[in-house]
Amino acid sequence: MGITHYSIINSHPNVHITSVADPSGAVMSVMSKYLPVRTYKDYNDLLKTEDIDAVLVCTPPNLHYPIIMGAAKKGLHVFVEKPFTSKLTEARELVSVYRKNGLVNQVGYVNRFNDVFGKVKELVSNNIIGKTIRFKSEMFSCTINKPDESTGWRSKRESGGGVVFEMASHAIDLVNYLVDKPDKVIGTSFSHIYSKNVEDAVSSTFLYKNGISGTIYVNWSDSSYRKPTNKIEIFGNGGRILADQYSIKIFLSSANELHNLRQGWNTLYITDIFKQVPFYVRGNEFTRQLYHFIDCIQGIVKTNICNFADGANTLEVIDSIFSDYEQNGKI
Repeated sequence: MGITHYSIINSHPNVHITSVADPSGAVMSVMSKYLPVRTYKDYNDLLKTEDIDAVLVCTPPNLHYPIIMGAAKKGLHVFVEKPFTSKLTEARELVSVYRKNGLVNQVGYVNRFNDVFGKVKELVSNNIIGKTIRFKSEMFSCTINKPDESTGWRSKRESGGGVVFEMASHAIDLVNYLVDKPDKVIGTSFSHIYSKNVEDAVSSTFLYKNGISGTIYVNWSDSSYRKPTNKIEIFGNGGRILADQYSIKIFLSSANELHNLRQGWNTLYITDIFKQVPFYVRGNEFTRQLYHFIDCIQGIVKTNICNFADGANTLEVIDSIFSDYEQNGKI
């Protein structure tokens, strides 16, 4: 993700990348040879030496907290990859620090910048399908498709590994964004498919005081999916929405002329609704989220779509999932 973000932010006309930090000597050797940047093996040296305005943090999640705290002391704006941190207490502390210092802060939940999910947000907010009653949020990939040797940070929960931190965080954040943060988490179960120390699949039920309920199911060892796929289904008393990153299907009990939607099924594809971006890598949403970060720094946009508080909300749900499994999910 660091390489991806480098290429995207480097395309912004008002951004100049001065430096990169990574403990890998091989990576830094290549970057210093071919790119006009200064390189550091220790992020602390970068923060001490460089005269900069902002940092992008793309390290394993358990390293986010000390890096962001170091950036806060330097008065730097921060974009950090999801899931923000590996500990909820650290996330809440960072929320408090950045609220006080007024610096721009953003977490990389890229689905919030996807054209399709943005359209779903608009439809739900405008009550196109009436009052939300139930939902289902799912994500699938074949990320882990062979026995895990239990090496590296992805094989350790304490460093942010496992499907809940790595992938389910996207499905959870999408629920928070489109519906709301749940009031209670129940019925959590984990499955070990290839990994020894972390879960490869998770299912859980979310409950709300207003009567809404929903489920999440995420599996990163499903070989029937070539690429990571997010799916969301929302059922209301006036219709139903089914969406992934590429299309929306909308069923309405009654036509909605204002939004040009007929009674029955309607289908919108991403090609019908997408907005162009200046530079394309992996998807429009990846460029849009980083350009949004710069717009917030420059004051072009006043409200960040995915700030540290949003990241902490997702971590709060993750914490509830782990707690529910420890208390009720084991047989």
